[in-house]
Amino acid sequence: MNEDDSLDRAKARKAAADPDRPGEKCRAPAGAFVPVVDRNKCEGKHDCVDVCPYGVFDVRRMDDADFARLSLRGKLKSVMHGRKTAYTPKAEACQACGLCVVACPEKAIRLVKA
Repeated sequence: MNEDDSLDRAKARKAAADPDRPGEKCRAPAGAFVPVVDRNKCEGKHDCVDVCPYGVFDVRRMDDADFARLSLRGKLKSVMHGRKTAYTPKAEACQACGLCVVACPEKAIRLVKA
């Protein structure tokens, strides 16, 4: 489970019930899939952190190099949201449950086979 116990069980249950949830419903071996964050869309709202049972995500200030790669619209959006974005420091722990994908209000996360 989530090491820092930041799991929001109510949000996770709601995401789990979403009929459009992609992935392997937490049945994939760890590391078979990785979550990819579209930084042009991500507003750092923390929903991915709140629902991930494996502690894959971290929301923090966007690195300067990542900020430089954003589109003009992405940069404006990022600045409006305090340059917060989701990172995946523990992507290898992902078991493709898809909760992050359906919980993200910006639809900024997708699962990709590793």
